[in-house]
Amino acid sequence: MAHITVEQIREQLRCADADEFAVLERSLAADTRKGVRQAVSTARARLAAAAAEQERLASMYAFQEELMAEAGAASAVGLDEVGRGPMAGPLAVGAVVLPPEPRIKGLNDSKQLSEDARVRIAEAVKGAALAWSVQYVEAPQIDEMGISAALRCAFLRAIEAVEAQGVMPGLVLLDGNPLRLDARERSIVKGDARVAAIAAASVVAKVERDALMDELDRAYPGYGFAENKGYGTAAHRQAIRELGLSPVHRVSFCGEFTQASLF
Repeated sequence: MAHITVEQIREQLRCADADEFAVLERSLAADTRKGVRQAVSTARARLAAAAAEQERLASMYAFQEELMAEAGAASAVGLDEVGRGPMAGPLAVGAVVLPPEPRIKGLNDSKQLSEDARVRIAEAVKGAALAWSVQYVEAPQIDEMGISAALRCAFLRAIEAVEAQGVMPGLVLLDGNPLRLDARERSIVKGDARVAAIAAASVVAKVERDALMDELDRAYPGYGFAENKGYGTAAHRQAIRELGLSPVHRVSFCGEFTQASLF
């Protein structure tokens, strides 16, 4: 294939699937051009990464199927929280019931995804889900009941919201430590990276809460909510010193600040 330019070979390899690559690799075995060897190596790495990603995604769905089979459940709702630790904004809990197909390409723990990927995957989850919901507990309620009780409240509401959509999951899958909220409950360590429905819940909750924090940034300018999402960055803390606390700050999380609210 020496008569074919390096750029032509590079383009063929860039678009080749695994079977096509195997044929091309054999045909290029004797081509010693540096650009060709680099293109072959790049294509091999691309296909290896794609295969690993496919295996990772399959394992998330397979593990969920195993858990459902153990429980004798025909469906499972995955739940995950976002916003446990910020100084401002609500706690959010996502709940998602996924069918076995279609598999959501790129689905992963929301913390492992870029913002653009989260938005794209959240839309895919919503389109594929049998049911989904995001439930919030606002800052004043967090101050009143404490974060642990707020978390339990949001999880229960999220389960109820899914059931109100006509889906009665036989298994309730939580990320992390058990909450003992429901007889169907099963907690999974690092579940947002291991179980498809929990990962889906983490992504949807993150995207929905981030969008809400963008709205709060417009309602309460100066705190940088669109950037910090309510977390206690240095810039956010300085803004509190200058502006005081807003109605969406969690007073119980802001004990270092004593300046009265300006709102």
